[in-house]
Amino acid sequence: MPNDVIEVQPQRTMTAVDIRAQVNLIQEVMKAVMIRDTHYGIVPGCPKPSLWKPGAEKLLVTFRIAPMEPKIEDLSTPELVRYRVTRGGQSILTGAFVGAGIGECSSDEMKYKWRKPVCDAEYDAMPENHRRLKYLADGKTWKQVKTEPADVANTILKMADKRALVSLALISTAASDIFTQDIEDLPEGVANESEVSAPVEPPKPKAHSNGEVISDAQAKRFYAKGKGAGKTDEEMKSYLKDVVGVDSSKMIPKSVYDSVCAWADEKSL
Repeated sequence: MPNDVIEVQPQRTMTAVDIRAQVNLIQEVMKAVMIRDTHYGIVPGCPKPSLWKPGAEKLLVTFRIAPMEPKIEDLSTPELVRYRVTRGGQSILTGAFVGAGIGECSSDEMKYKWRKPVCDAEYDAMPENHRRLKYLADGKTWKQVKTEPADVANTILKMADKRALVSLALISTAASDIFTQDIEDLPEGVANESEVSAPVEPPKPKAHSNGEVISDAQAKRFYAKGKGAGKTDEEMKSYLKDVVGVDSSKMIPKSVYDSVCAWADEKSL
């Protein structure tokens, strides 16, 4: 990968050669540095990879763009938590403003509004308008109860900031022709039918003693890395379940250990 980053002087317009070189650099970074399911994801039915926050950070570093302090707008009401975050970016080399991305998140989004009940008794004790049956693609149902908005307020703010950062990376590096919006930001039902957003259990690798899963020491190392990067237990458990497809760090396949450690090393917001 070339050591020189394309830096266009403010007084001149980018040429076709400049633009082609920028696209080539993004593609080269993607192939040489980014890891699938850590920096970006492939969604069935989508023509372009989905850019994730760690991948957005890699693009910003590549083009020497420093994210500015987030501008946070609290749009909350007594019934819900809602934040809008704007992330500007400036060139590390010249200090010039290069663009801004906007991200918004609300506790009214389905994945934050509803949760699995602790037990059937909790579900039964809920008022009718605070519980529901979630229908899955195979016709089965899940019991769900409403989440208290205050319980997810920090998550809502972090997600809005993450969306703004990904937007900044796509806009300021003109990478939208290579990457698409993070698929997890799309409302339910917008994703391709083959990628059902309902909480269907992902396939889980089976544990064997023949070296297919990592050792206890490696599992502890993964958690130590995550903690050192500021990640919570909930974030790490969600990553293992949603991305890796396992319920425990002891079930991480050896084949993806380097990838999950790379994710654990990424600084949390």
